[in-house]
Amino acid sequence: MILGIIPARYASTRFPGKPLIPIQGKSMIQRVYEQAQKSKKLQKIVVATDDERIFNHVKSFGGHVLMTQAQHPSGTDRCYDALQQIHETYNYVINIQGDEPFIDPTQIDLLAQQCDGKTELATLMIPVDTHEVLFDTGEVKITFNTQYEALYFSREVIPHLKNIDKKEWHTHHTYYRHVGMYAYRTDVLQKITQLAPSSLEKAESLEQLRWIENGFKIKVAVTHFDSHCIDTPEDVDKVLRLMKLK
Repeated sequence: MILGIIPARYASTRFPGKPLIPIQGKSMIQRVYEQAQKSKKLQKIVVATDDERIFNHVKSFGGHVLMTQAQHPSGTDRCYDALQQIHETYNYVINIQGDEPFIDPTQIDLLAQQCDGKTELATLMIPVDTHEVLFDTGEVKITFNTQYEALYFSREVIPHLKNIDKKEWHTHHTYYRHVGMYAYRTDVLQKITQLAPSSLEKAESLEQLRWIENGFKIKVAVTHFDSHCIDTPEDVDKVLRLMKLK
């Protein structure tokens, strides 16, 4: 049994009220919800929010929604808050990003396929094919072992290629960047929300490093569907242009 949770905050430094912005006649949160409904692997989908405007809006289009505490530092914590309110048993929770209105449902299914009972945590990654993306510190890079378990996540390029021009690195090694959707085994979700922030997490500002530092294993799977996040008002037009090119 897998529960899909879409964390949705109203407050945002760069784009307040982001979940409610209209995109071609529907709000962003409604588009994410409807895309998640197309997944074949989720038994239920719920929006987890801290704002009455989002709560009432999700209710208006017939979605499941829960009110969570306002002070959660991450979507992971908001997911656990929502899970505690649901009086049903689930083996896994999938954290679906609320700012990707055109998320492909097969990405959710791919992540769900990793939820075999043994997997503690899982996430997705996509190959990097340009120098610009590789060296963009906003794009998180991943290294992993032969079992497809993450070794490290970094905003810097890992690994470093010795004696090769940096502009050519992506042609000499297959790099991967993170696609920010997570699956948590529910017992592990409880445990990781109790952990104190770690040194690596503080250094890179990446919560998943806290989990690795504390010995949890993160399974990674390769997707070839690019993710298109909306972080600023300008991103709306950019994402719509990219979708028209497909």
